[in-house]
Amino acid sequence: MRPVEIKDGIFWVGAIDWSERDFHNFLTRRGLTYNSYLIIDEKIALVDTVKHKFVGESLERIRKIVDPSQIDYIIINHIEPDHSSGLPDMIRVAKDATVICSQRAKEDLRKYYGDGWETKTVKGGEELKLGKRTLLFFDMTMLHWPDSMATYIKEDKILLSNDAFGQHVASEGRFDEDLGVEEALYWAKLYYANILMPLASLIRKKLGEIQKLGLEIEMIAPSHGVIWKNPSKIIEAYSRWANFESENKVVIVYDSMWNSTERLATAIAEGAGSQGADVKIFHVRKDPWVDIVTEILDAKSIAVGSPTIHNGLFPTVAGFLTYLKGLKPQNKKALAFGSYGWNGNAVKEIQKVFEELKLETLEPLMIKFRPNEDELQKAFELGVELAR
Repeated sequence: MRPVEIKDGIFWVGAIDWSERDFHNFLTRRGLTYNSYLIIDEKIALVDTVKHKFVGESLERIRKIVDPSQIDYIIINHIEPDHSSGLPDMIRVAKDATVICSQRAKEDLRKYYGDGWETKTVKGGEELKLGKRTLLFFDMTMLHWPDSMATYIKEDKILLSNDAFGQHVASEGRFDEDLGVEEALYWAKLYYANILMPLASLIRKKLGEIQKLGLEIEMIAPSHGVIWKNPSKIIEAYSRWANFESENKVVIVYDSMWNSTERLATAIAEGAGSQGADVKIFHVRKDPWVDIVTEILDAKSIAVGSPTIHNGLFPTVAGFLTYLKGLKPQNKKALAFGSYGWNGNAVKEIQKVFEELKLETLEPLMIKFRPNEDELQKAFELGVELAR
């Protein structure tokens, strides 16, 4: 249980959760990490704790550096329990530590864990001197909770960004270069698409604020995943994702009862592929939703298909659309399609979701029972139009 020194006197003392496979419905097929950072100076600060059941692992790492009872400050950037549920146990060891957090976090920490420790609230722009090092607190309200903030170590130019710029992936390597920068970007994209996509306008604003403040960032240390020694890579990626910059890609998502909707999906894919588009086709019962949404993030066009059952959407498609609505994708052309027996209400409901999302839509495709050759040709042509 070794700590990792990320810069002189600054250590990763978090925990690795190799076996977790579900993070509130986010498929974490490679596990995840809970990152906590210890700063040794005239005053000692711990930035973020870990999930409750991993406190022992984190404390073991801290003890290899310093007696945890000597910690002066515990900084809580965000109160979600994967970061804060280790706080009560940590305070029992670091009895004299002051908890530093936002005003909203103070109120909500009390709701989660009660009271019984000294708390100091800070606002964006306030600083805390540890000795040779200065911590600058950066307001991150609604990225992705109302209490969120980030901590910037001015002298070392390190941004401790909490959930921003993170990834859900367990790795023995602590840095992007250990995992592989492109591999780290893949997991960061998956994380962004499924957690931060609906916050795109706020992310654009925060990136602008960082630029305006002229913050030099030589390293980004998030609360999940690996640490970015190449911060420009992930900042540039966030800028692309927050602006919904798209690739020449068509994503087709469907479920099917008797293969009729599946045949339509295949015909649409063939039409899009005939125009040179990168085509991704997903079955909502067989493919993880996190992967589907990650591909939708930077696709120019999407198509969603469902058979009609009980006068409405097939349940799996309904569930997926609820998930997608919450993530608020933008800047896409969209097609609703499907087969039916008595009415085409499923397709109408898909169309309604697209309209709520303010996506540009093609004329929906509703086919009764099994599609014939002419109807498959129509699906093909719609795929061509999506690609164009």
